[in-house]
Amino acid sequence: MSNPERLSVLYVSQMPASPPRFGAQARIHGLMTQLAERHDLTAVMLVDDEFDANESRTAMQAYCREVALIPNPHSHEGPTKRIEQLQSLVSTQSFERLRATVPALQSALDRALRTKRFDIVNLEFSFLGHCNLRQAPAGEKLPALVVDSHNIDFELARQYARSGSSLIRRLYAGVNWRKLRREELGTYRDADGVYLCSAADERRVLAEIPDANTAVIPNAADVDYYQPRPSDPPSDGRTLLFFGLLSYVPNIDGVLHFVENIWPYIAKANPNARLKIVGANPPPQLKALAGPRIEFTGFVPDLRPHLASAAVVIVPLRLGGGTRLKIVEGMAMGKAIVSTELGAEGIEAESGRDLLIEDEPKAFADAVGRLLNDPGLAARIGKSARELAVQRYSWNSAARKLEGFYRQILNAGSRGKRS
Repeated sequence: MSNPERLSVLYVSQMPASPPRFGAQARIHGLMTQLAERHDLTAVMLVDDEFDANESRTAMQAYCREVALIPNPHSHEGPTKRIEQLQSLVSTQSFERLRATVPALQSALDRALRTKRFDIVNLEFSFLGHCNLRQAPAGEKLPALVVDSHNIDFELARQYARSGSSLIRRLYAGVNWRKLRREELGTYRDADGVYLCSAADERRVLAEIPDANTAVIPNAADVDYYQPRPSDPPSDGRTLLFFGLLSYVPNIDGVLHFVENIWPYIAKANPNARLKIVGANPPPQLKALAGPRIEFTGFVPDLRPHLASAAVVIVPLRLGGGTRLKIVEGMAMGKAIVSTELGAEGIEAESGRDLLIEDEPKAFADAVGRLLNDPGLAARIGKSARELAVQRYSWNSAARKLEGFYRQILNAGSRGKRS
């Protein structure tokens, strides 16, 4: 390292970090923007058709020294994606890895790594683990490789295999998760360090790779951006809010579960209650749920007014891993939250003080009803949640912890090979 105080970090991802529109982006964006205040960041990332590459490049140039966004020619959706998923069943590689295999990306990585020496290559997810990331200019020390595991992706796919919405989805996931497992664990084994969103996910990795070098870097929130503001509308006392990317399977399952199994109890006991679902790309099966008391807003540019006016934030998730950004952002806004145990996994919050946790449909509905009927209780839980978010779940705190993990790896001299 030329400057022991300032690190040079190459961020590699299957999606651009900014502007953050959903959970995975929010994690990358939150950590990168905080690290950029003290270190030099370069980004080489894929960009799918769903993103505006110019918008993303401009946003990331505000904190990165260099930004290379490579169009992904495999970014198909709808029927084309389904056909490619079926075709992937005969491949030895997972669909996710096939979709992220882009020769132009490797060429961009080659140029970046052979031109400048990096202390750290930070790989987001494991789907690009096949890329050649251990390169440096001639005679220079190779960079350390660190992987950010947003989820244990093969475990998530295994959950889909057990509880997918259709037989075809379950059969597909039953084949694909085994490929994901081999690839994901291979990427973790090759890395100098792996950081995870929760202690539960860390235990899952260590059960597979006992000698892995791991750290827990929790999801967090921009607690200065997400905070109660005098200009925001007050709680309307009746709106339940769910927010998240609605093309994401755990969110689809959570909304369907809530509307089919929990909402009927709430709607009957609270005739004025209404449900607002905020998020991009809802599939037809979710759109069909819309009605006089159930609203789908689509993507919104600013979530804060919607959070402020809601009486309760709901997180009825049954699938997934890591930690939920929707919880820490809701907490930062001082909102009362009702979640399943899995939805709140990895959040060091106490049920009854910082949020309410219930798994059974009737108990979940009753918890929502308690908050609707007792605004004072909702306010006390929201206040405690805000305090917890500020104390433990700010991006600044998470980035400081990640910086410490980087330095621990570099000080250990992991893989001190030269090119």
